[in-house]
Formats: sequence, structure tokens, C-alpha cells
Amino acid sequence: MGQKIKTDFGYITFLDNHDPFPNTDQALNEPNGLIAISKTLKAKKIIEAYKQGIFPWFNKQEPILWWSPNPRLVLFPNDLRISSSLSKKIKKNNYQFFINKNFTAVIKHCAEVKRKGQNGTWIDDRIISAYSELHRLKMAHSFEIYFNKNLVGGLYGIIIDCVFFGESMFHFDANASKIAFVQTVQHLKNINIKMIDCQMKTDYLLNFGAKEIARDKFLQLLKTYIKT
Repeated sequence: MGQKIKTDFGYITFLDNHDPFPNTDQALNEPNGLIAISKTLKAKKIIEAYKQGIFPWFNKQEPILWWSPNPRLVLFPNDLRISSSLSKKIKKNNYQFFINKNFTAVIKHCAEVKRKGQNGTWIDDRIISAYSELHRLKMAHSFEIYFNKNLVGGLYGIIIDCVFFGESMFHFDANASKIAFVQTVQHLKNINIKMIDCQMKTDYLLNFGAKEIARDKFLQLLKTYIKT
């Protein structure tokens, strides 16, 4: 196990490449459940983390920070809510939905999005490199919306067995991210995805039917839905 580092919230584990993650009950008692720090971000380590209810999230110039929030925001595909106005827009069929057509463009656009309350992006070259490797391994996937053959919105994430771990989304068109999200959830449902990990609460995702569950419950569901 890696060395312990003192923070304002308690001691946190600093991991070397081969160190296992701490148990999630050791996450710090602060809003987002910081559980570990590391110098590098490897594709294999990301998958190891997801299976244990942990994910990377950090800013430029920071080390790799690993988190396990309690509660956890999830969406069960059968609970997806679509407003009548959005449903009408989807039925017009003005947009084209593609999967893995241009993963590189999607993750780079996600990195460029200006987000409310954030000065910069957390998707830096380390994230792009690691998740691009996961895409080459057919574990990371992009879901894309096109209008007049132009990429106008999309999202990306990781699929492990029956769980989709959502990472980030972007849009250049006001409706594109919403349509991309709905089309993605419907696709995931069709391929037997049982749970979508949304990580932390946002009004945007709550409006689609996502809900918070206790971390312990989330970990139980991971064990049920991930067999590899």
C-alpha cells in the first residue's frame, strides 16, 4: 500500500503504479470522496478503479486524484425521462446518431467546453491519452450527434460488462447533447446495460431520471453487474 499524505480532511494514500486502491470506506469525509493520489494515469488502473467504484478527476498541474463519492448519482436505463418537447425534436429526425465514428474529436471537444463554475478543463493530455488507449482496447466509446454531416454534440465513457461509466459531454447546438444523451441511453439499454454511472449530482442528469444512491448500494450493484 502507498504512503499516507496529510490533508485538511485527513490522511490520503499516495499510490505507485502497482499499489492497490484503498477500500472505499477510507475515502475522505469531504464532498466528493477523495480516496487516493497518484503520479501517473494508466488505462489498466482506470479499469481497476471503475470496478471498485472509483474514478479519476483532477485539474491541470495537479497529480492524479481518485474519487469515490457518497452518495453516487446513477441512472437506470428504464428510468430515463424524456420531456415532450425533447421527444418532438428527436422525432423530427434532423440529427444523425453514430457510435465511435470519431472518438478523438469527441474527447477533444469535451476538453474545450467551458463549464459553469470551472476556470479550466480537467480533461488534459493525460486523460486524452489514457482514454484513447481504452478506446483502442474497445472499452471506451463515443456517442455522437451530427447535423448536416457536422459533429454538433456527443459524450464518451467506459463500458464494463453491464455498466456504463459516463465521463463527459459537449454540444455546439443547444439540443445536441440532450439528443445524444437520450440516444445513448436507449442504445445502452438495447445492449443490456443495467446501470449508468453519472458520478456526481447535476440538475441536468436529475431531469433525465438519474438519482442518488448510497455508495454501499452502488458497490453492491457493481458486483452484480460486473463479472469480469
